[in-house]
Amino acid sequence: MLMGAARRRAVRVTTLLAALLLAAGCTTVIRGEAKRVGAVVDPGSAAGLKVTEGPSGPRVGAADAQVTVENADNGEMDRLAINAVSDVQKYWAEQFPVHFGKPYEPLRRLASWDSGGKNMVLCRSNTAGVENAFFCPSEDLIAWDRGGLLPMLSTNYGSMAVVAVLAHEVGHAVGHRSGVTKLGMPTIIAEQQADCFTGAFFRHVAEGKAEHFEISTGDGLSKVLGAMFALRDQVGASFTKRGAHGNAFDRVTAFQFGFGQGPKRCAAMDAKDINARVTEYSFAKQDDNKGNLPVNEQTVKTIVENLQAVHKDTGAAPPEVSFGGTCASAEAAATYCESSNTVGLNMERLAQLGKAPAKQERARAIGDFAAFGEIASRYVISVQKAVGLKLSGDVAALRTACMVGNWAGSLLQRPVGGRNPVGTLRISPGDLDEAVTQLLTENTLMAADVGGKPVPSGFARVEAFHVGFLDGISACTEDFR
Repeated sequence: MLMGAARRRAVRVTTLLAALLLAAGCTTVIRGEAKRVGAVVDPGSAAGLKVTEGPSGPRVGAADAQVTVENADNGEMDRLAINAVSDVQKYWAEQFPVHFGKPYEPLRRLASWDSGGKNMVLCRSNTAGVENAFFCPSEDLIAWDRGGLLPMLSTNYGSMAVVAVLAHEVGHAVGHRSGVTKLGMPTIIAEQQADCFTGAFFRHVAEGKAEHFEISTGDGLSKVLGAMFALRDQVGASFTKRGAHGNAFDRVTAFQFGFGQGPKRCAAMDAKDINARVTEYSFAKQDDNKGNLPVNEQTVKTIVENLQAVHKDTGAAPPEVSFGGTCASAEAAATYCESSNTVGLNMERLAQLGKAPAKQERARAIGDFAAFGEIASRYVISVQKAVGLKLSGDVAALRTACMVGNWAGSLLQRPVGGRNPVGTLRISPGDLDEAVTQLLTENTLMAADVGGKPVPSGFARVEAFHVGFLDGISACTEDFR
């Protein structure tokens, strides 16, 4: 996060109490352009599919696809990639005529290389030392690195992350074949389209319709969403640059659009859509910490002051925030105590969570927004209590995620949804990616009720955060009541 940005006048928000009365009455709520993944965020589903915990990966007993691939070694990674491309192309053979009015033409070439092995020339480029996967329009080719990229993804995020990468590359082919990806189009639009097409295919897999793969809508789908953290652009890149793929937050958003709304939503992505919601931008010149503040009492006090400013118009009395004390827990990073209206903080846990992650400790360290988001989650529980909302259960947990998203949206320098930034604290590049990662962790507080119980669906957690981020606090009280 970034401190000390120029102060701008905040747009007055609807009070939380007024929003509740509006939602409970007979007033018709007229929304603007649809921004949600689906019509309703269901705590027990992923865009309408019931949350399940079961196998995710290659189907047991499914025969390998028989597809010609240049330079394949027939090892585990190549078989995984070949089966993935086969299933994705079968999906588009069915869906392409439905959505684009003409047959889908299979790719002319597939190729595999080992980034640590002998060099190849593919799409006029050398492959030695290159850990990547790509679609080459001029050669109608999809190629992948079986030696570095695919094993890394499979080891860290599971085999379905490999499937996601190949589905993304086929998604580029779909964009070109359909005409929705146009010559000279900014890279970020084509990448968002491909991420969205990937989500549409994964809906097909989650419905049990893929020949070679299956995925649970609980942990399995969450791991695929989490893989976007590894596949994002370098923190501090701008979506306006040539070659931009997007940050994790924007890539997950596009995937969820495809999963929830299908290929039609992907085809509708254009410059207007992207410019209205994409959040990838460069570091500010004054951001000496490169987006990652230390988590200590001083920075936490600044966070709390900002939370007070953002929620001032709700009419809720600010909770007391204690560093340790009787309200703090040894097990949780932050706790809310109803009886005393206190947020208790475990600073040791928060500091560890908020460290900039090193490769060897990614499971424990995420970044400063992960820690600050946990604090914000308990703060907004206090706001909900002040107006008599139920604090226990999945709906309360989703409302909490939504309100943390609203807080994050209030700190974005570029106005979103008609709001201006509040106070002097600003979202920095990487913060929203950290939010997504923390939302997908098993024991996250950012999408948990007063007792610290998170919503089962990681997909729904991120979706609820997204609603608040784009549509503000009124949407949180309207959608989660």
